Amino acid sequence: MEAMEDDSLDVKDDHNHNYCASSSSSSSSRKVRTYHSSQLSDVTTVCSPVSGAEPGARRGKHRPGGSSSSSGGTKFVDSDSGSESSEVSETDCTALPPPAAAAATVEGKFSLDSTSKFLLNAMAVEDYQKNHWPNLEKVIDRLLIQNPSDHISVSYAQIYSYIYKCVCQQHSELLYNDLTSKITNHLLRVSTRLQASPPETFIENFNIALTQYTTSLQCIVPVFMYLNKFYVESKLNRDLKDDLMKLFADHVAEKQVNKLLPLLIEAHSLPFKVQPSTMASVVTGLYSLRPEWAQLAPALFSGFIPQINPPAVESLLSDYAAHDQKLQMELSMNGFPRGDQSRKRASDDS
Repeated sequence: MEAMEDDSLDVKDDHNHNYCASSSSSSSSRKVRTYHSSQLSDVTTVCSPVSGAEPGARRGKHRPGGSSSSSGGTKFVDSDSGSESSEVSETDCTALPPPAAAAATVEGKFSLDSTSKFLLNAMAVEDYQKNHWPNLEKVIDRLLIQNPSDHISVSYAQIYSYIYKCVCQQHSELLYNDLTSKITNHLLRVSTRLQASPPETFIENFNIALTQYTTSLQCIVPVFMYLNKFYVESKLNRDLKDDLMKLFADHVAEKQVNKLLPLLIEAHSLPFKVQPSTMASVVTGLYSLRPEWAQLAPALFSGFIPQINPPAVESLLSDYAAHDQKLQMELSMNGFPRGDQSRKRASDDS
């Protein structure tokens, strides 16, 4: 009984009825707490920084003199509750870098990212110049020189795939410049050949060049639809077909218009000197390229384009009738008789 009484807890009461445990109780409690601490030290923990404190510091007070049973780490006492916290090994906590080191790390990462992006872009440009554009250039050459009646076997799906990849790799501007430069060089050669054409065949040759070019654009523009939609229309606020037709107007038609219009006026005054379909194609083509060219020869363009001349005026009806009679006389004198007039009702003047 006495041994049991010695092992029992000794409770003392002060005058305020506050119970205090004896030293043996405190020793037992410390042993239990040390056991739990040793068990908890096996759990891997991660220290998180507290705002306002240095990186890697933990909120609490350092309690000197304490050692862990297994890991050898230091003990901390919570500043709010005063209770001991679980022991954490120094090797278990990953220290965060200071602000200067973190900034250097981020800067180094950005520099590496920018360098890798530059190298990737350089590789993409090299791939475009060696693989994508040469394949597109070959097809453009074939389309530009084809005759309207010829059929060229071209894999439009593969061409569209090349153009799609070029636009997705941010090479739209480079592709547009290469396309316009390629077509410009072709049109300069066409203009040189037209300049050497004799007057007798100049109108016909110009019509062939214009028809061949417009037919080629009917194949080129749809294939470059992705470039037209996401670069020419969205960034340049233009249309790819209009830009390519403007190239023909600048490099071919404008250089030949002073030679072409007198030949057209002469051919228009002599019926069937040039095929009517050829005359209509050339005149309407010139008007579509530059409508202001109609003012250089309004009589010529008014025969093929409506509303070129000013509107009719009632006071000039007699002049219009005289002009029509003169035209009929010229046609009859040039071998175009009016035909059988026997069944026509006689006029009141005869």
